[in-house]
Amino acid sequence: MEILSHRGLWETPEEKNAEIAFHRSFDRGFGTETDLRDHNGRIVIAHDMPEGNELAFSDVLEIMAGRNLMLALNIKADGLSAEVKAILDHYGHTNYFVFDMSLPDLVRQLADGLTVFTGLSDLQPSPPLMEACEGIWLDCFRSDWFGPGLIDGLIGDGKRVCIVSADLHQRDIDTQWAIIKSAKCVVKNSLFLCTDVPEKARDYFGEAR
Repeated sequence: MEILSHRGLWETPEEKNAEIAFHRSFDRGFGTETDLRDHNGRIVIAHDMPEGNELAFSDVLEIMAGRNLMLALNIKADGLSAEVKAILDHYGHTNYFVFDMSLPDLVRQLADGLTVFTGLSDLQPSPPLMEACEGIWLDCFRSDWFGPGLIDGLIGDGKRVCIVSADLHQRDIDTQWAIIKSAKCVVKNSLFLCTDVPEKARDYFGEAR
């Protein structure tokens, strides 16, 4: 299983999606989840509405420096898929997926040739266009609702799976991480965990790799 840092490897909330968090994450070998929006003709890193001082997406790929670590990209505005794809292609970055999009933009992202993970959660039990997507963004908004059989079944069906760690919803991680660790596929490189505590996760799951 591969661990992804959520908005970079940050040590204070102010560092989320900041340059130092990306440097720290990539230098320590973590893939990373981040948020993309557009501002004045640029694709920038921003979870909320951008103000103009955000990093450009191209800046993050410069920091990546060809290491081709996994990027989980939450494109938060519709209609940006072609431009995002062009930036990824320019930097030769192939190890990524996009997720958590509106249904119309999901259709467009697939048409534009992006690597797409559809959503499956306690609030969205039927993943849109699952057959057309390469993977699943497996979320747990209200509870640890899934078991190891679901994870193994999805990967057995040829899907990659990225699990949203319970800490992203301010819940305790112990129950969920134990479920994940009991899955047979926990040793496979088609399984990912997105978390705010990537170093703790690497220590916890390290023996299962």
